[in-house]
Amino acid sequence: MQSKHVMQKNEKIYVAGHNGLVGSAIIRKLQKEGFNNIIVRSHAELDLTDQTAVRRFFEEERPDYVFMAAAKVGGIQANREALDQFMYINTMIEFNTIHAAYEAGVQKFCFLGSGCIYPRDCPQPIKEEYLLTSPLEVTNEGYALAKISGLKLCEYLNTHHPDRADFISVMPCNLYGPGDNYHPEHSHVIPALLRKFHEAKMAGRNEVIMWGTGSAMREFLHIDDVADACFFLMQNYSGDCAASANVPGMSWINVGSGTDMTMRELASVISEVVGFDGEIIYDHVHPDGTPRKLLDSSRLFKLGWRPSISLENGLRQTFEDYLINKDHYRS
Repeated sequence: MQSKHVMQKNEKIYVAGHNGLVGSAIIRKLQKEGFNNIIVRSHAELDLTDQTAVRRFFEEERPDYVFMAAAKVGGIQANREALDQFMYINTMIEFNTIHAAYEAGVQKFCFLGSGCIYPRDCPQPIKEEYLLTSPLEVTNEGYALAKISGLKLCEYLNTHHPDRADFISVMPCNLYGPGDNYHPEHSHVIPALLRKFHEAKMAGRNEVIMWGTGSAMREFLHIDDVADACFFLMQNYSGDCAASANVPGMSWINVGSGTDMTMRELASVISEVVGFDGEIIYDHVHPDGTPRKLLDSSRLFKLGWRPSISLENGLRQTFEDYLINKDHYRS
């Protein structure tokens, strides 16, 4: 089934979260493809948790398409220390934006979710239909519940208003790339490890301590690949496309690389990229998080999309970005 709506280069596109990792990559992709009628607002200009302000923005701007990449994000420690904030802020951002977009008559809406929406202990690789089949990982439950709520609101709009709503939800695996957050405590695993290994090398230390056992398995995708996938889906996939695959109403779709690795393997690759030749010690006191999280992206692959950036090349590109911008990440 083809997309009900296809973006035209003269149409107005709103990218929420344009300063973030994914949002900035989507901007780059749109501009590369010749789309220049792009609307953006900084947080200072538009607080997406403010329902009145969001409604006013959509009433005034009337965008034709929306990429929803705005979110409060963080690693394991940040999530488990503020489950309430991750749930509240993300739910408010999503509900305000999705509902206002629907009321303003947006032609098509792409909601960026996360692979963490799936249960902690579910069959691997993770198919879209495994959603809500068993408990979530407790360390990021607040964030996951917020993303599930946004996904479900998109699904309900497609189901109950098929003549007006075309809302798709993209569920990517772990993302990384230039422009990431390299904070030592509040970042995701790849930028955190790039910084940790580099600082250990520069300080002449002969060991690096990593949380967990190193046995947890993760799948990674470069931000430019996920931006490419979002663009592809906006042009080729609609919220009710799943009906043709005998999955009525299921408007969300996984976006991954199709392969995963252990944290030990990841640490080994990063140490090589950085040039750190010391020992890696695993602190078993800290949690691993979900044991394994490999998305089944076969639905997307069957539509004709595949990632193009290898992990090693992506890591080297990201490390170069960190070296250029590391003075901004001294805290």
